Amino acid sequence: MAKSKKSRTATILQVMQVVTWIVYIGLSIEAGAILVSFGVSLFNFQAAEDLHLGLSLKHLLDFDRRHYIAYVSLLIAVPVLKASLMYQVIQILSKVKLESPFTLDVAKILEKMSMTLIGVWIVSLIGHSYAKWLTKRTPESFSFEVLDEYLLIAGLVFILSQVFRRGVEIQAENDLTV
Repeated sequence: MAKSKKSRTATILQVMQVVTWIVYIGLSIEAGAILVSFGVSLFNFQAAEDLHLGLSLKHLLDFDRRHYIAYVSLLIAVPVLKASLMYQVIQILSKVKLESPFTLDVAKILEKMSMTLIGVWIVSLIGHSYAKWLTKRTPESFSFEVLDEYLLIAGLVFILSQVFRRGVEIQAENDLTV
């Protein structure tokens, strides 16, 4: 029975790794699509009319090119950070060994993930504030979703990283006593 649980867990981890790769590729494509259309829009102003998935920022580009670049940079930063986060999950899934799950590598990646999650939250907060600021100064209405849940998840992942660090210490102590 223990063997079937172990193989079931290994199968779940493999499935999760495949799903994470799919999400990572999707986020990378999203970031790349916005980046490419942004680059094109800097030279062909009509491209700002349909930047990405129907997002029209032509009026912002007409208003001020610097604000256009800043706003779109924030729009690009979120999927880039999310893709980075998914890559970190891929790294964890490839490093976790069921026989000895607590490793310093996994703890470090978890800490890095918590910092990336905080980065997503900070960028979304800046983007939201900037969108409100732009809305007050232009005839257009801008929005940027605040991703508050990422702050909570960052805290949970950081706590998990500390649990993994403690697990590494306990494993090392147990290895010494045997």
